[in-house]
Amino acid sequence: MKNNSTNSTFLLALGLILLGAFSRLLPHPVNFTAIGAISLLSGSKIKDRRLSLIIPLTAMLLSDLIIGLHATMIPVYLSIAAISLFGRMMGDSPKSISIFNYTLTGSLIFFLVTNLPIWYHGSYSNDFNGLMTSYTAAIPFFRNQLAGDLLFTFSLFGIYSFVKSRVIEKVI
Repeated sequence: MKNNSTNSTFLLALGLILLGAFSRLLPHPVNFTAIGAISLLSGSKIKDRRLSLIIPLTAMLLSDLIIGLHATMIPVYLSIAAISLFGRMMGDSPKSISIFNYTLTGSLIFFLVTNLPIWYHGSYSNDFNGLMTSYTAAIPFFRNQLAGDLLFTFSLFGIYSFVKSRVIEKVI
């Protein structure tokens, strides 16, 4: 029985991660995606550390192959890996405030890591003022990212919790 439940919750998490990655293919405001959500969900719900990294990275790669490869893939993928590892600290049954705090921190990690090369290789001066100017210019994108991360993270964790408690635990 326990093994069926474990397999079912793994498949549930995998399905939600793939659904989140698929949502990138739908029309959406810039940076309003499920990237942070799938990273946190993977880290929190997929027990195998390697799989918790491989699954969201593979889902992103597949969607990037459709959308198009881009110059910022390395920092984006490093952020996904970092957020997935960070999500492992959430535990199996995080409370809403914990989900909020992890989402906010994950969004900040993504923002800081992915905008750093924009500053370094962009049209900003390579000093502290240029760095701050670059991050300031990225704030509108961060608003969309944070809104998307919050919406998708609470949605995916909510769906996961609902299906696990109402379907998987009652059937198995």
